Amino acid sequence: MLLGIGASALAGCDQRPDSGPVIVSAIGAPPRPADPARTRLDTPSRLLLDATAEGLVRFDGSGQIEPGLAERWIVIDQGMSYIFRLREAQWSDGSRVDADQVVAQLRHQLARGSRNPLLPFLTAVDEIVTMTPQVIEVRLLRPRPDLLKLFAQPELALWRSGTVGGAGPMRIVRGTRSPLLRPAFDPGRADPDDQRRTRPEQDVRLIGERAARAIVRFAARDSDYVAGGTFLDWPLIGLASIAPANVRLDPAAGLFGFAILKRDGFLADAGNRAALSGAIDRAAVTAAVMPNWEPAERLLPDMLDSTAPPALPGWSLLTPEQRVAAAQTRVADYGAPVVLRIALPRGPGATLVYAQVAASLLTVGITPQRVGPDDDAELRLVDQVAPYDSARWYLANACVVCGEAAQGALVAAREAPTLAERSRLIAVADAALATDTPFIPIARPLRWSLVAMRLRQWRPNARAWHPLNRLRDDTN
Repeated sequence: MLLGIGASALAGCDQRPDSGPVIVSAIGAPPRPADPARTRLDTPSRLLLDATAEGLVRFDGSGQIEPGLAERWIVIDQGMSYIFRLREAQWSDGSRVDADQVVAQLRHQLARGSRNPLLPFLTAVDEIVTMTPQVIEVRLLRPRPDLLKLFAQPELALWRSGTVGGAGPMRIVRGTRSPLLRPAFDPGRADPDDQRRTRPEQDVRLIGERAARAIVRFAARDSDYVAGGTFLDWPLIGLASIAPANVRLDPAAGLFGFAILKRDGFLADAGNRAALSGAIDRAAVTAAVMPNWEPAERLLPDMLDSTAPPALPGWSLLTPEQRVAAAQTRVADYGAPVVLRIALPRGPGATLVYAQVAASLLTVGITPQRVGPDDDAELRLVDQVAPYDSARWYLANACVVCGEAAQGALVAAREAPTLAERSRLIAVADAALATDTPFIPIARPLRWSLVAMRLRQWRPNARAWHPLNRLRDDTN
């Protein structure tokens, strides 16, 4: 497969014609309609759900909020109530969308027992009620200015039970494993005559496949877009000689590092955990995958909604040599062999990351062992893009296993009655996690795409999310 990548790659700029459907290769399994309350979605299924269904709001091509099922909204009661007016939308079977259906679907996603990954960050939602057939209200226990960014996520796109898709901007018109999507006729959004005159170039064929196959397809000019690239498969890009103009990077915000899963043995001591974190040569880890991938030493990328600058680990003021020496002393003083299992997914990027992390651990006297992503381990890789811009999201996802003080600080920040108090308590929680050291930050998430020149509306953004209906200038 790797030889095929190099053999099929063509040098120079993208020359494919702007004709026929846009062919999208999303890295993952074949896309399938799925309920986020029941199962986790990979990139192809998230793209399919986002294209064929939508929530109250959605992301545009730049990662900004735009209307979805709601045509407009207001925020009242000092941020404790969001009122949405629904547009004249239709489900995929042609029936009208009404408020009761939208309320029922939202309640389903936020119900106790739901597996929706956004559920832990929507605990401030108190009630979702129908006000009129076209108006719903979301009542909060605590103000949440970031609520719209959560509602824009594909995991909160809604569809009517018994139909394929929802009221999204596109419809499945042919196929199942690699469906053909077409802009939906929607009388509430534009001139019906204009919408009925869709052209083949507005269609999208969505394919789910392994990264190597997706890159081969793009290099052979048999596709227009490769979506869902991460650090795992970035090394394959160099083998394919893809034109630089076609390789796009998102300034993705989120977490990339190792969660500490066990707090016994050597890792029972916070000082040992901190020494372990300081001993890892982050510059070597990131450079092994991509030369300009910037390393990170702290949990928070910016202040965000905290009242204080991001907390720095105590070892950040030490030189690399001093960090290594401190970790060597800690390991020697422990008095017993230290073996750490590191859970990583498969992929050439993961192999490069593990090699550099393992080298750092061996230098300080720790024996590393690589295990699978779901195996029992002391360290597990976390690679997530933040769905919204709150420091608490970073802290909560870093705190896979935390001490009582850090966990208590996180809970206090979540339940703060005002935004000012929440910001103050987030700063307290950040400082608590810096002391507790439940997470080893390495870098920002690496997200890449391969984009043909015909996709003129593709824009890099911090959410690393690119809706299929926002790839071209002539799609709705």
